Amino acid sequence: MRIIYLDNNATTPIAPEVFEAMIPFLTGEYFNPSSMYDPARRVAQAMGEARRTVARHLGFVDPSEIIFTSCATESNNAAIVGVAKANSARRHIITTAVEHPAVLEVCKEMQRQGYDVTFLPVDRHGNLDVTTFIRALRPDTLLVTIMHANNETGVLFPIGELARITKETDPSIVFHTDATQTVGKMRIDLSGGLRHVDLLSFSGHKLHAPKGVGVLFVRRGTRWRPIMIGGHQEQGRRAGTENVPYIIGLARAMDLAAQHVEEEETRVRRLRDRLERELVARIPYIEVNGRGAPRLPNTLNLSCHFIEGEAMLFELSDHGICASSGSACTSGSLEPSHVLLAMHVPVTAVHGSIRFSLSRYNTEEEIDYVIQVFPEVVAQLRRASPYWDSQLNAPREDAQQLFLAAQPGI
Repeated sequence: MRIIYLDNNATTPIAPEVFEAMIPFLTGEYFNPSSMYDPARRVAQAMGEARRTVARHLGFVDPSEIIFTSCATESNNAAIVGVAKANSARRHIITTAVEHPAVLEVCKEMQRQGYDVTFLPVDRHGNLDVTTFIRALRPDTLLVTIMHANNETGVLFPIGELARITKETDPSIVFHTDATQTVGKMRIDLSGGLRHVDLLSFSGHKLHAPKGVGVLFVRRGTRWRPIMIGGHQEQGRRAGTENVPYIIGLARAMDLAAQHVEEEETRVRRLRDRLERELVARIPYIEVNGRGAPRLPNTLNLSCHFIEGEAMLFELSDHGICASSGSACTSGSLEPSHVLLAMHVPVTAVHGSIRFSLSRYNTEEEIDYVIQVFPEVVAQLRRASPYWDSQLNAPREDAQQLFLAAQPGI
């Protein structure tokens, strides 16, 4: 069966050029970069060049500010816990209600440990209110940790502005952003628009590098302590033998992403917009989550009233289409998305969400196929729904009343 992969916010296929760059370090150049003999020094030099490449693509930051990790989850944990370890006098953290679990659950754990955590709300479109953010800042605020783009809806937060406001309010407050969904899809400039950001996290497998490698940027002078102890690697900031082949692959993936960033902004966005436009035109009772906010160019999150997201995924899978009902880390749960709940998606639609996330490898023909298949999948599931009147091809009267009652909250 032909596979159409539209779940790139969950993970991406490894680019052929990335795999090719990794091969020598999986075979002949297998040496530990911490060893002192010549072959190992060659590996260490290659890893140093990879570090410089990553630093360059993040806005020509100092390579010493780049720490290689195993994934974005580790990077997020290291950022939040590491700041708390280094700044014991302050006990207030600001985040949002729509963070990825790799941040949200860490903040909840900090709350259980006695920290005061403010979970900022978002509006119906997923936007964060800047005035609400400013009011949340306090004299005892230790850390602000807010994602650059939401993994489920693609909604972008004004991180440059929020970080600037934070530093102008109190330079001692540390600002962290989870940029897992933006690195590789848009330009990241930690020396320009994001120059007030102290820590930034991301993972390689979201930009066509392998799973198992991530990055934590720690700006020089930031009060932060490592959480991985036991070795001198990464200048003593993250113990453990470095995953050299994957680090080399990540650097190559970032080179490729820089070459294709204009394509993300034009061709991929055009594909996403066409998919959105056609599905909205063909499917009644549908919500586009995040439509009224700036979004990543590749992400489309839809909620179909009166049916379940899991059922849609199974039907799409039968047609060879890979999509998601939300975060890959929580898609096994039957609970509605915490992101959509925070956005006040109507009760008749909150369980019926589906996310299509595209990449530069997707084609017009693939989008044509989804446009053909998905409306019929929705129609078929609605015919079997207890909320749907098959004869009228419309919601039953009680379901219609529930739908209308939810509309003022939109």
